[in-house]
Amino acid sequence: MRKYLLIGVSSFVLGAGTMAYVNTSAFASAAVGGHADAYHMEELFGDVLSIVETQYVTPVDDKKLIQAAIDGMVTSLDPHSGYLAPEDYSDMEDQTRGSYGGLGLEVTSDEGAVKIISPIDDTPAARAGLQSGDYITSIDGKSLIGLPLSDAVKKMRGTIGQPITLTIVRPGKDPFDVHLVRENISIVSAKGHLEGDYGVLRISSFDEKTTDQTVATIKELEAKDPHIKGWILDLRNNPGGLLDQAVSVSSLFLNGGEVVSQRGRDPKEIERYNAEGPGDMLHGAPLVVLINSGTASAAEIVSGALQDRHRAAIVGLTSFGKGSVQTVIPLHNGADGALKLTTARYFTPSGRSIQKTGIVPDLEVAQTEEQAQQVANEAFQFSEASFSNALNADEGKTREPPHTPAEAPPAGWDAKKDFQLQRALDVLKYGSVEATPKYPAPRPKLASLLGDHAPPTGDKTDAPNDVGKTEPAHP
Repeated sequence: MRKYLLIGVSSFVLGAGTMAYVNTSAFASAAVGGHADAYHMEELFGDVLSIVETQYVTPVDDKKLIQAAIDGMVTSLDPHSGYLAPEDYSDMEDQTRGSYGGLGLEVTSDEGAVKIISPIDDTPAARAGLQSGDYITSIDGKSLIGLPLSDAVKKMRGTIGQPITLTIVRPGKDPFDVHLVRENISIVSAKGHLEGDYGVLRISSFDEKTTDQTVATIKELEAKDPHIKGWILDLRNNPGGLLDQAVSVSSLFLNGGEVVSQRGRDPKEIERYNAEGPGDMLHGAPLVVLINSGTASAAEIVSGALQDRHRAAIVGLTSFGKGSVQTVIPLHNGADGALKLTTARYFTPSGRSIQKTGIVPDLEVAQTEEQAQQVANEAFQFSEASFSNALNADEGKTREPPHTPAEAPPAGWDAKKDFQLQRALDVLKYGSVEATPKYPAPRPKLASLLGDHAPPTGDKTDAPNDVGKTEPAHP
């Protein structure tokens, strides 16, 4: 049986993407013959390896050289394909079970540097304030620039309780050090709380326990308040996880119908996944989904399914845009690691491929004024589309270019309060995105230089009177 994962990007223990485990024999139909150029290059590889073995200035490890060559070959295809050494393959299996050692980061390689996609809730990385888009340039004073991602990951892993210092480069700020202590990362991927008459469900990833934890959280909140008026599903900075969990979580809010489909090299071969179980656990109660640029892959599948099926309004910022499927192919039953190869794209129920483009919210809201400026600045963009060798978007679609978001916190907003969550609550209170009074769009920083000559920026409708009165969220 295939075991699918939909992890948005590389994690501390693996490269990632939408993934499936299959046996190597499933791909035994490799073409033979007619590849003279390929055979010539194989001979060339052998010649180069022989020269390196005999003439390099110091002795070399043949195994490491060949593993690096395999990884280089596969990673040249796209950012999410790669080779997993045996220990990395084992670590990947540990992570999908929701427990592993490390700092609690989802990272990827970006032009030879290690870049953070998102910290995982309630981990050392999250508590230290690490953010999506941060670069990790060195560990304990030793540079990571140019180091393969798998090697950088190994340096960040270590004995539980052992301290580690990461040097962080954040756009617009001077480099700074962050001191962390490695922990056993046992993820509680779903939790919740009440905001007045509304329930808030926070899902930080999709591992083997996510659906059960989500069901338990819903029942717990309903026991506290049997008359919940509406729900918020918070998928911000959720990097993905298991496909079956994305489908089963979606099923908690749908009465049957398609959740997602995937299509490989042959577009006629379509694999569809439908909602399962007894139906909508919320019995049609209003639902809003919160997303941002750290919402990737499996989390985008849930968001897209609920948006396409008109079950939920989407609030926040355009998601990461990770819409490809990787198949994990064990090599010699995992004894020699595994290949992680892009084999398909996935599609939302309406037939949308979000590869590179992402899920676009129904109400665009930046969390902070700083975040609004990042969305508007070309240099601060970080998404699937920012990878130079990303799989092309389906049907020539492109991601929305840098722009000023529709909304950001107004002057005087209490920075301790969650602005995006408040706007999601407003959508529930007013009944729809259309009925919710809008804030004026934030003014670009350039406008302060233009003075009175600055162009108008957005809707001037008065904001709702009760905005800002809700207590801070604790997702």
